[in-house]
Amino acid sequence: MITNKKHKYLIKLRNITIVLVIVIVTSSIVFNLVTSISPPKIDNMEVLDLEREIYDSNYFIVGNSWLRKNAFGLWEMDLEGNPFEIGVINGKLTKELIKQQEDSFVDQINTLVPSKGYLRFLKYFIAWFNRDMHKYVPPEYIEEIYGVSFSAADNYEYIGTKYERMLNYHGAHDIGHALQNLALVGCTSFGANLGFNDSSFIIGRNFDFYINDEFAENKIVAFVKPDTGHEFAYVTWASMIGVVSGINKKGLTVTINAAKSDMPTKAKMPISLLAREILQYAGNINEAIAIAKKREIFVSESILVGSAEDNNAVIIEKSPGGLDVYYPKEDLLICSNHFQSDKFKNEPNNLEYIEQSATAYRQNRALELLDNNDTTTYEDAASMLRDYNGMGNKSIGIGNEKAMAQFISHHSIIFQPLKHDFWVSTTNYQFGAFLNYNLDTVFSKIELSDKGEIIYDSVRTINADTLTINNELASINKFRKLKKVLIDNLNNGTDIKNKDKFINEFISVNPDYYQGYVLAANYFYDIKDYDRALDYYKLSLSKEFENTTAADNVKNKITELESKVR
Repeated sequence: MITNKKHKYLIKLRNITIVLVIVIVTSSIVFNLVTSISPPKIDNMEVLDLEREIYDSNYFIVGNSWLRKNAFGLWEMDLEGNPFEIGVINGKLTKELIKQQEDSFVDQINTLVPSKGYLRFLKYFIAWFNRDMHKYVPPEYIEEIYGVSFSAADNYEYIGTKYERMLNYHGAHDIGHALQNLALVGCTSFGANLGFNDSSFIIGRNFDFYINDEFAENKIVAFVKPDTGHEFAYVTWASMIGVVSGINKKGLTVTINAAKSDMPTKAKMPISLLAREILQYAGNINEAIAIAKKREIFVSESILVGSAEDNNAVIIEKSPGGLDVYYPKEDLLICSNHFQSDKFKNEPNNLEYIEQSATAYRQNRALELLDNNDTTTYEDAASMLRDYNGMGNKSIGIGNEKAMAQFISHHSIIFQPLKHDFWVSTTNYQFGAFLNYNLDTVFSKIELSDKGEIIYDSVRTINADTLTINNELASINKFRKLKKVLIDNLNNGTDIKNKDKFINEFISVNPDYYQGYVLAANYFYDIKDYDRALDYYKLSLSKEFENTTAADNVKNKITELESKVR
């Protein structure tokens, strides 16, 4: 028999349960309504009926546009039309590459976040975080992204719709450096010979946005003739319409470098799409600044703009809280990952990052390299972008973040704005050949000549650095392979067979890099061989650390172990 008291309790429990169910269901409905992003309405969708012609596995044509892989393994693409047409044709041409890029991106996320529960949380977090992104993006780029999305793969619908995924991926650069504290992005750009009267004004940059090696396998040099704005070229990857490195027919160049940011609460305009807008619509520095002023972004970023019209370059420093412009000192301009303008240079975030990270060291190394030349040629610029030493040419370990070349670059690029010339790296980060393209020549060839004609200038190719590829590249690849083995053993709590031989080989492959010693120390610490751990921690401090946090962690370990071994 149910007592009156128990009956009241059951009624109360039922009511609470009903309320909770209503709250959960309502919350779910509200979440889906708030985070769901509807695609734009397109009046004319006839471009979807265009068929792709396949000449061979490396050559495709859709309408008047084409995609092909050149002899150096670099994809070249020609696009024209209104925003939706450009997007659809881009997607049709690069359909297989879009699949490969997304596979690579998702694989890396699964590697970094192996927990299915956390991945599910991450999915909902990103959906909530990006819920209003489309409201901050110009309609033409929304339409272009929507056009690309028709060619996205079907097997990632659990992440989001095709359109939602293609839109959200444009914020990956921004979210990456906000969540990972620049771990994915540590770029360096520079301008030299600024104001010279002989057209030798030059800009160089390493784009160190690292997902994995597979992500950089299919770089694309895209030549775009939009129905509004300037014709332009940019280096990109499949599905990416935003710009990280590019030049337009006016001789205006754009490159972007991440800066230290507070954790944002929601996404706004991705920085790559702002850079795209500047490239497409600005003809000089003042026009670039005006465009940057009117857009809201959600992370801090430096935009280095070079201008043939001004024969000069500036850094537009933009944060969620404002904008300032840093003008060059004399004929040099260097941009790493911190702000330099009066408005931002003394902000706590910026000062902290300068003190703790590799950004100031890398900037000083760039200045040191530039000071070695009275004038900087495009060959000099390539040598500088390939430099992997520290200050005073000191060996600091292959892959050190303090170096210009960290063996992670998605691409490197060199511009001569007044000549409308640019050079793009091919394979092996920035150590392969740099191919030269002249914007005026390329667009005239695309317009007038056979689509199969070579459009890069083979005479002005910068040859590959074969010595580095054969030696240092082999060393860093072996180091990374052994590093993975060591970390896997650390994570799994397993022992290494012939551990002394393994550790000696691991360190000898890259003897000047502090990381090898720290990881060896971590391993011996884990197996409670505290004497060996202490020795390796102390050895690591004789090397060049990338940041103060890593060095402080080692010092704390030394203090702990010294008390243990006494």
